[in-house]
Amino acid sequence: ILHRMRRLPDSPERICIGIAAGLYVSFLPLYGLHFVTAALVAWIFRGNILAALLATFYGNPLTFPLMAAGGLELGGRLLGTEVRMSVSGVISAIGRAGSELSHNLFTVITGDPVHWGRLVSFWHEVYLPYMVGGLLLGLPFAVAAYFVHLPLVRAYQRSRQKRLKQRFEAARHRQRALDTGDET
Repeated sequence: ILHRMRRLPDSPERICIGIAAGLYVSFLPLYGLHFVTAALVAWIFRGNILAALLATFYGNPLTFPLMAAGGLELGGRLLGTEVRMSVSGVISAIGRAGSELSHNLFTVITGDPVHWGRLVSFWHEVYLPYMVGGLLLGLPFAVAAYFVHLPLVRAYQRSRQKRLKQRFEAARHRQRALDTGDET
C-alpha cells in the first residue's frame, strides 16, 4: 500500500495530505464509513483522495484496539466519565447496538415494538467518548504522518523520475542507432 501511495501521480504534498486524512479518520468510530469520510476529509483539505482511501488501512485489526482504547480513555477523561470497558467490551457493545439498530429498522416491516435503550447507552458510554477522544488523538498522528511521509514520497518520486529518464534516454539511444544503421 505504501508503495502504491508513493507512485500516485500527484504532488508529494497532496499525497501526504491524503495519507494524513486517511490515518486521521481511522481513529474515529465510523466503522463502515471510513472510506467515505477519508475521501471527504481529503477533498476538503485538497489532498489526494486515493491516498486517503489507501491510508485508511492504517486502521486494521492490529491497530484498531489501540486506537479504540486510546480514544475511549482520552474521550472519557475529557467528558468527565470513566469508561469501564475493555476493548472486547467495546466490540460487544458495538455488536449489541448494531443488532438493536437492525431490529428497530425491521420494525417498520414487522410491527414489533421499537427499543432504543442499548443505543442510548452505547451513545453515552462508548460512542461519544470514543468520538471525542478519536478526534483529538488522531490529530497528532495525522500531522506526524504528513511530515514522516513527505520526504519519503519526495525521494521516491525523484528516484522514479530518474529511472524513467534513464529508460527514456536508453530507448532514444537505441532508436537513433536503428535510424542511422548503427547496431552497436
